[in-house]
Amino acid sequence: MLRVRKILIAALVLLPSLAGAQEHRLSLKEAEKLVPREVKKPVKSLIPGKAKDVHDTLDTSDPAVKIILCSDGTWHYERDLRALADSAVFRKAWVSNDMNPYRTKLEDLPYRVTLCLADSASRFCCPRQIKVFSPFGWRRRRNHTGVDLPLPTGTPVYAAFDGRVRCSMYNRGYGNVVVIRHASGLETTYAHLSARKVEPGDYVSAGDVIGLGGSTGRSTGPHLHFETRYEGFAFDPQWLIDFETGTLRHGWFVLKRKYLSNTSRYYPESEEEEEEIYKTEEEERAEADRIAKEMAAAQYHTVKSGDTLYGLAAKYHTTVGAICKLNGISASTPLKIGKKLRVK
Repeated sequence: MLRVRKILIAALVLLPSLAGAQEHRLSLKEAEKLVPREVKKPVKSLIPGKAKDVHDTLDTSDPAVKIILCSDGTWHYERDLRALADSAVFRKAWVSNDMNPYRTKLEDLPYRVTLCLADSASRFCCPRQIKVFSPFGWRRRRNHTGVDLPLPTGTPVYAAFDGRVRCSMYNRGYGNVVVIRHASGLETTYAHLSARKVEPGDYVSAGDVIGLGGSTGRSTGPHLHFETRYEGFAFDPQWLIDFETGTLRHGWFVLKRKYLSNTSRYYPESEEEEEEIYKTEEEERAEADRIAKEMAAAQYHTVKSGDTLYGLAAKYHTTVGAICKLNGISASTPLKIGKKLRVK
């Protein structure tokens, strides 16, 4: 999502240089160079098990984004989903024993929604790099809501994106199945597993082993059935992933409502159609400047014993509604001692 990139740029503008000796704030132009565009470039699948040793972790202006310092002197951003645990995306229809707890009507969804899949703070891993042998759509007069990927029994299955496990259960049709919800609101489903390696509520990173390939449930042989859903509606995973090359087609994706149909299979979009969704350079810079100014004025409060939303609203001359909106919580959300809340 463009907004995620802008927030990262704004954070760099405000963050003192990690070089350390003198306090130095990056210019907007310098920050943009450190957070490159990812809108049109395919994202390569990371290689599981190749993570570098972490030396230290630093906070940024966004509580959900950390800077990871590695032992070899390199660094990268990483999104801490635990900081988003109380956000609406991880609360809405959060049911651990129902494959599709959403009750959203298709006509109530927006015409298009932008999904941030992989950026400077989150990564991607292809669940299985191989040619799809059974695509999305109608199959033998039945609706096939995902893609089938050949996978020998016992082969590791990897989480495609960072996220939180909503379901890890046995289902008569799907067999052993894992459903992971991601910060964008996207859910990915991994079915017919011979074993499940995660439990509901677990946080996973792209490339983590979440199960082993198998042929449980309604299956004619060992394979991975992989689905992508938004608000409970399945769409062709090939809109997102080129399974033959193991690459994510784009770091972020504009999901159109018309794709949420069993007749809508992936087809390459034209250059003109893609260009519609991108803002101009001037609009992006103006928005980044606005966010930088907003973050410069941001205030945070660490929750202490006895704090209430009403008390904090009075203390910082704001409203409960404004605090809730800034933190993605409701007025009834319990305050956890030690948690940082943005109050301005």
